[in-house]
Amino acid sequence: MDFILSTANLLHEWGPNFLRGLTATLQIAFGAYLLGLVIGILGALGKIYGGRFLKLFLEVYTTIIRAVPELVLILLLYYAGTSFLNQLLEALGFNTVDISGVAAGIAVLGLVQGAYSTEVIRGALLAVPKGETDAAIAFGMSKFKAFRRVILPAMIPLALPGMANLWMIVTKDTALLAVVGFEELALVTKQAAAKSRLFLEAFVVAAFLYLCVTLLSNYFFKLLERRSTRGIPKLDQV
Repeated sequence: MDFILSTANLLHEWGPNFLRGLTATLQIAFGAYLLGLVIGILGALGKIYGGRFLKLFLEVYTTIIRAVPELVLILLLYYAGTSFLNQLLEALGFNTVDISGVAAGIAVLGLVQGAYSTEVIRGALLAVPKGETDAAIAFGMSKFKAFRRVILPAMIPLALPGMANLWMIVTKDTALLAVVGFEELALVTKQAAAKSRLFLEAFVVAAFLYLCVTLLSNYFFKLLERRSTRGIPKLDQV
């Protein structure tokens, strides 16, 4: 009973802050996910169809990003990236800029997501039987049309489970941005806990909000998966 009352008091005082932190978390996660998806598509195509130097560059990029912990990458990319950008602007005669937390968070996590998305999409593309592409081209389709109408619809159901996992990961990785002062849900929770001294209640509220995001995301991706596999026979029906 005391826990419920103290949680209610915490929400009464800090409720708007929690919602603002959750909004920032979702903005950063969504932006980083889209950026990572774009990088992943281009990276996967480059790894499969690119030249030797492009493949080498992409291999180095994906290896380094996946080898270094996300927290280290966030610290490195945020501070080093901001410093490099301002030094470049000064060299070109422009004034330095203050990068917004949301934009910086999207850029940093987007680069991290891009490496993982590259491998997920590359694996899905390679899993599509080459005979389907050859058959489409034999019927007179161009390579682009064969990709759009044959490979892409066959690849999406294969990539969706991995891409759904990456969305969950980037949503939780936004909490790491608290170390560089981004006011997202994790940092707001720390502030609320420190000022109210209700540590358990604050982190239970944060965990509940993350759980709600996860449950809604699971439902959305299941709908996508169901829609993308329409007309494809299931294993128990083959």
